[in-house]
Amino acid sequence: MGKTIATKELEGSKEERPIKVSKVLKVSVCHTLRNYKKENIIPDILTGIIIAAVSIPISMGYSQIAGLPAVYGLYGSVLPIIVFGLLSTSRQFIFGVDAAPAALVGAALVTLGVTPGTEEAMQVVPVITFFTAIWLLVFFLFKAGKLVNYISTPVMGGFISGICATIILMQIPKLYGAGSGTGELFELMEHIAATVKDANVPSIVMGVIALVILLVSRRLIPKFPMAICVMAAGAVMSSFIDMDEYGIVCLSEVSTGLPSFIVPQVDGRMLPDILTVSLSVAVVIMAETLLAENNFAQKNRYKIDDNQELLAFGAANLAAAFTGCCPINGSVSRTTMNEQYGGRTQLTGITAGVVMIVILLCGTGFIGYLPVPVLTAIVISALYSAMEFDLAARLWKVSKVEFYIFCGAFLGVLLLGTINGVLIGMILSFVAVIKKAADPPRNFLGLVPGHGEFLALEKFKHAYPIQHVVIYRFSSNLFFANIATFQKDIMDAVDEETRAVIVDASAIGSVDVTAAKTLRIMYDNLADMGIKLYITEHIGQLNAQLRKLGLGDLIENGSVRQTIERALADCGLSSPYPLVGVHNSYHDIRRKRTDTMVQELVWAFGDDAEDVIERHIQESIRSMKNGADMEQIMSGFWSQMDIQDEDEWLEHMESHIEEIVRVTGEDENKIAEHIERRRKQLYERLEKEHPEFVERYKARRTRMDERLRKHNPAAYEVVMKLREKG
Repeated sequence: MGKTIATKELEGSKEERPIKVSKVLKVSVCHTLRNYKKENIIPDILTGIIIAAVSIPISMGYSQIAGLPAVYGLYGSVLPIIVFGLLSTSRQFIFGVDAAPAALVGAALVTLGVTPGTEEAMQVVPVITFFTAIWLLVFFLFKAGKLVNYISTPVMGGFISGICATIILMQIPKLYGAGSGTGELFELMEHIAATVKDANVPSIVMGVIALVILLVSRRLIPKFPMAICVMAAGAVMSSFIDMDEYGIVCLSEVSTGLPSFIVPQVDGRMLPDILTVSLSVAVVIMAETLLAENNFAQKNRYKIDDNQELLAFGAANLAAAFTGCCPINGSVSRTTMNEQYGGRTQLTGITAGVVMIVILLCGTGFIGYLPVPVLTAIVISALYSAMEFDLAARLWKVSKVEFYIFCGAFLGVLLLGTINGVLIGMILSFVAVIKKAADPPRNFLGLVPGHGEFLALEKFKHAYPIQHVVIYRFSSNLFFANIATFQKDIMDAVDEETRAVIVDASAIGSVDVTAAKTLRIMYDNLADMGIKLYITEHIGQLNAQLRKLGLGDLIENGSVRQTIERALADCGLSSPYPLVGVHNSYHDIRRKRTDTMVQELVWAFGDDAEDVIERHIQESIRSMKNGADMEQIMSGFWSQMDIQDEDEWLEHMESHIEEIVRVTGEDENKIAEHIERRRKQLYERLEKEHPEFVERYKARRTRMDERLRKHNPAAYEVVMKLREKG
């Protein structure tokens, strides 16, 4: 019958919808080395050498955490890092043996019943790495990089911090000559308690001193590669001192030579567990590395190709698998070092890989001289710097909910293991999203006399509601979880005098079936009360959705209006609108607003508005030391200050008269005269421009004077004497 229908359809649609399969698998090689600038050669190569040196102790430590001999950390810093450097679109990110994948694999070995450091571990770990690479390549084929957008920063931060804390607890026994622990928090604490009684004092002293040096230097001289110096110092001490005599353990000697290529052998009995573990490792590598890569890219103003990065991750891990290594991850600590020392392209990572080849061929002799406590201190120091407790501190100040999510992920990893920790964190994230959507920001709106913008009544003390009208802003899509809140807020706000409810739906992009049903009930109930419901300010697509949900009659009868003003006009109201508690003549919409600064500060800084004014007052006083006079600072820091705004500023200045005297050496009476002279000018302007506000201004002035009397009695006395004279 000739060509199939599918073939015909494809042929017929060629011109309309061209399909370019090449785009799906488009690969860029040596992306960051194109149009290479010769001035980058020296910083790139020098930084690469430094990173290779720093990677020696860190990679060896992480390799042991993953259950492999320490030398495999060096193997993982050769071919994988070079492959990544050739395929990555990030100018500066460094790949290598890192904490999170190593911890996941180490924990997985315990679950699988495999003893770390054994021949069995050396067979199982490359298999995990191989399937991790396969998962990453699958992510590449399906362009799954965008999924990291669904993993919140608190979850990732808590996850990483939990892993780091777990590994630190694993490593602590090695500081005093015991073997590393395994398991979660309670198992690790039991191991520490059981082994600490046999602690080797010289090991403790050496390890603690090394750790203190590393932590202090990180704070004082962050750019200095202290880890290399500490490692070198430990090797030198071992060459002159018999460590065995003091019970200090050193690393096993490593023979020279490059890693052998192997084919990972899969044990069918372990395959289901390995697939699960490798999937979790792949997700962690994708999420952690992509998030970090994008962070560095944004900070340094360049772009990366998320999907190409997944290819680079997968290819690098394939290289690691075929050289017997554990899964490889992006290293934030080494990337930060790359940034500090001026590395500008992936030539840095490639150089680090080449340097590691040279070390493996002719420089492994020193490894047998490395004391384990020193190496452990380097690992603990690196892990400590990777913990994100600074993020937790910021979250505590900004969002308690996100702080608890961080803690949930952190404690989940620490108490229940890495996989469970991630699951707990992600569940908490989804709960937080639903909670936030169910209880979104919302406000009842009003007007400031003399101003046309609708403002939140609870935030702006000079805003008043419009008579017989409830204006309500809801800042979320309407769906089953929040429609009850929406309904309750509105029904609680109306009374027998209410004639209209106007919803500012500017933040409502969609309505689900449950919300639509409730809107119908609300509309009917309000209509029975003689109240008309309006939906305003929303995008046009919402109207189409309302029609599909059976609410088209609301549009037809005029309950859906483009703006709040049109809804008010439909109610028979026009500007100036009648406000509750304000005479209509006071708020002609054409009249200049008299409280600009105070309102803007409250809007911009919320509860911190007073602190902001005070901070700028302090800055003004300090400027007097540099020659600024009273006239220069009298009008404050905000341009175009209005009368009441400037009066607020002057009131703050009054409370600091004594401090100004100490700074300037001027007589306090002269300073007070400056302030009172300016205030008199303000009052004269107010009488001329806004006579309707005179009485209100006087009442406010009385309150401000009383506050000054309480906070600075001496300044109050000076000001009162001047007024009596005037």
